[in-house]
Amino acid sequence: MMDRLRLLPWTNPDGKPCYLDPDTAHPGALSLLADSVEASQLGSADAVLAGSKAVLGDAAAGERAVRFALTRAVESLEDVLRIAVSRGRRIGGAEAPEDRP
Repeated sequence: MMDRLRLLPWTNPDGKPCYLDPDTAHPGALSLLADSVEASQLGSADAVLAGSKAVLGDAAAGERAVRFALTRAVESLEDVLRIAVSRGRRIGGAEAPEDRP
């Protein structure tokens, strides 16, 4: 049953994963919202990657700039990994980090 569920690109207020049992023939509003959020997260990750590369390439960048870039990069990596796991599950491959021993 778990392999049918879609891991959503957000968590509940307690930080636990949210899932959707999608109708693959007719995507509903929540599924379309999740698609939109994933697209936004991927776009943000692209911008964060570019910004982080710029900071790392700037020898004059201070500790605050590097820490900020690293913090944003970690946040984006978490989002991108969640999307990868969600999509991998739907094609029958990936397991979520919380599923691993």
